[in-house]
Amino acid sequence: MENGKRIVNKNMVSPHRVDVFKWTGEGYRPFVSYRDWLVALMNWEPRFDPNNVGQVERHNQTDEIFVLIHGRGILFVDDDDTIRVFDMQPGVIYNVTCGTWHSVIGTRESSWLIVESNDTSEENSDFRELTATELAALKKQYPDWLK
Repeated sequence: MENGKRIVNKNMVSPHRVDVFKWTGEGYRPFVSYRDWLVALMNWEPRFDPNNVGQVERHNQTDEIFVLIHGRGILFVDDDDTIRVFDMQPGVIYNVTCGTWHSVIGTRESSWLIVESNDTSEENSDFRELTATELAALKKQYPDWLK
């Protein structure tokens, strides 16, 4: 209590509000940036099509969180030279740890919620193409809905 008033959070900006965001375009779109974190929506785009799979990325200073919110999708990672595939379930949090090669594949209606460090960029991330061996290992693990 301060001067007879209950203080909930001194860091809140007045007036209090609720910001609402929606993204129906293709690709990645950041929406909320606060202190060290960023929240974005990422919708299907051609690079997430199974026929275009090939590039993976890793972030060298942050984890990256994926939550499938619509459609079907897989998250795949290169786990010490072994490809691991996660058949994503809507509403489940998948945390890709810092330095892990990863990517997603999804159906055209797929949409993901992304949470990552506010300063994630091409300068502190790496990109590469999957090798033929990695690509073959990935395709062997596709769930039935993706085959």
